[in-house]
Amino acid sequence: MSSTAADQATTSVQANSYLTLHYRIALASGPARASVFADTFDGRPGTLQLGIGQWAPGLEAALVGHAEGERFSVTLEPAQAYGDRNPDLIQKVTRTMLAEHAGPDATFEPGDLVEFTAPNGARYSGVLKQIEPEWALFDFNHPLAGTALRVDVHILGVL
Repeated sequence: MSSTAADQATTSVQANSYLTLHYRIALASGPARASVFADTFDGRPGTLQLGIGQWAPGLEAALVGHAEGERFSVTLEPAQAYGDRNPDLIQKVTRTMLAEHAGPDATFEPGDLVEFTAPNGARYSGVLKQIEPEWALFDFNHPLAGTALRVDVHILGVL
């Protein structure tokens, strides 16, 4: 039986597809092993529902149109991946506010990831950059913001 255009459409990734895939997300530059952010090739494959925000929109867009069984790699510039770094997202937080969110006895070191709750109930995280007696400096950018990424993919199944 030959493959028809209709058959191909059912196995190609669409904007709302549910995928089973192996993927590796790495920094586009730097030492190969040290630059890997996520890798499923040595273990269980991942699943991904496109269109619901599991991956950044540019990462999802790079998958659309590829067929089940296909292996490919793509390099994404920062704006296509997690965006450029935004200097407005580096902010001082009072130690009082920090204690309210983490508890008065909590201790912190630069590099710690701290989660906060916004007044509307949303949760967001920041990386502690500097801590002083009255304030702490946090970077609320995504850790991969401003970074070009290489994504290696093997699409195992498309629903």
